[in-house]
Amino acid sequence: MPRQSFPITARKAEAAPRGKPLTRGALATRTGCNIETIRYYERVGLLPPPPRSAGGHRLYGEGLVRRLNFVRRSRDLGFSIEEIRELLRLVDGGTYTCREIESLARDHVREIRRKIADLRKLEGVFETVAAQCSGAAVPDCPIIDALFDPVGPSRPATRPVTSRSVE
Repeated sequence: MPRQSFPITARKAEAAPRGKPLTRGALATRTGCNIETIRYYERVGLLPPPPRSAGGHRLYGEGLVRRLNFVRRSRDLGFSIEEIRELLRLVDGGTYTCREIESLARDHVREIRRKIADLRKLEGVFETVAAQCSGAAVPDCPIIDALFDPVGPSRPATRPVTSRSVE
């Protein structure tokens, strides 16, 4: 059974506005996305360059509105730019399987769980440091001292960010 295309176009020709096109400002208002963020997404290739009017204004059609909403929602869910790029690569190709998307989602769940564990450790560190604070009017503050200390008490280990790919 052929897969239905997901209309979040990546190619400039397909991004041509149908109906009444939106300017970047109108797109920002409609989606609740900051104009600078839209520019950034264009610069890093998550949004293709939109077609322009005869006067040089960028014109955003429904496909680009949907794509921006996809990117924003993915960011809200904690996906990195590279993870979103991978999701869009799969969607744009139109040949993705649910298994590929599930694999990316499960990788993301593992990363969320790792972050939760790190945040719990961090919570414990701050509780310990805050408990050392007397609240007195003295120039020494264990919380400030801990922030200046590059190692600090029981600093959670950082893990390198890795790119995930499904190939």
